[in-house]
Amino acid sequence: MSPPSGATTTFLLIEHRREIADLNERIRNRRLQVLSLYGTPIVVVLTLLVWAGLKIFIWLSSDTPTAINAIFFSVAVLLAVAAGAQFYAEFTATVWKDAETPVRELRLELSLADERHILEARRHTPPPTDRQASYKERLPQELVRLRIESRHYRRMHLMMQWLLFVSSAAISAVTAWYDPPQPAKGVLIGLGFTITVITAAAGYFKPRERAFNLQQTADSIEQHATALELGISPYNASEEKQNLELFATTVEGMRAEQRMREQQLDQPQQGQQQVI
Repeated sequence: MSPPSGATTTFLLIEHRREIADLNERIRNRRLQVLSLYGTPIVVVLTLLVWAGLKIFIWLSSDTPTAINAIFFSVAVLLAVAAGAQFYAEFTATVWKDAETPVRELRLELSLADERHILEARRHTPPPTDRQASYKERLPQELVRLRIESRHYRRMHLMMQWLLFVSSAAISAVTAWYDPPQPAKGVLIGLGFTITVITAAAGYFKPRERAFNLQQTADSIEQHATALELGISPYNASEEKQNLELFATTVEGMRAEQRMREQQLDQPQQGQQQVI
């Protein structure tokens, strides 16, 4: 007995998604392979040049310390061996899956896979009710993403604030300890530079505001998802279709508002005032 058409369509769409995910992974791996393949010999040459430069500019009239020679020699040999192994894997062995395959060819395969996925989805588009129900089932992943990003910006904000606190306190402590402050002038310059950079970065990236907006959007979406699950207002209509349609419309409005707030944070202060 053949499987239902719906099951066959779902299986085909899942296979297309797997193919797209595999191609994305292959593209990332191939980029790293190409970078290491051509970057490692360059690093070997730079290591030898630095070694020679130290000899010429520092130890021209004397012998280079044994420890320096041992370090540079070990690094150069290690990098040379790594470069040889990479060239062997690229041109003579079958260790790498996409050896001698240009990245643009993999991108072309990815574009074709995306096109096949879109055409297959268009030929078997489910009714709006099914798509809205599927949309509701995908929301937990969106909530997780929003909360992860919110925690990331919250931690960034806390780290910046603690660096500001420590640097500000250290400037006062170092200034009070050294009188006059000439012995600690370098420390004071470094601390002042740190405070300036962190203050400018906090004002530009606004991690606290981003964390608040993301957390607020996640909480609002979760509140509406709970209301839909419990069948309470505003999702207490007699027909499930109306509730799903209202839910999808509301959540998409929240996501659009979140994107607008992100765009406002990315703009300069004058641009934000014009948008608002």
